[in-house]
Amino acid sequence: MRVVKTPDGTVLYDSKGKASGRGAYICKSLSCLETAQKKKSLSRALNTEIPAEVFETLKEQINEENLP
Repeated sequence: MRVVKTPDGTVLYDSKGKASGRGAYICKSLSCLETAQKKKSLSRALNTEIPAEVFETLKEQINEENLP
């Protein structure tokens, strides 16, 4: 999953993987996402604070893709 910080400073989930800006990747599992949130690895990779809404969007995306 790609998270991108756009040139205007907005942080968002990049579902197509083509948005311009600085990107960081995370695996598609809740455990990876929780670890990244606790250790602030996405924040370090993008050089900015990640809003809670972005983590919620990522959680929703993971849950949708893991449905049977």
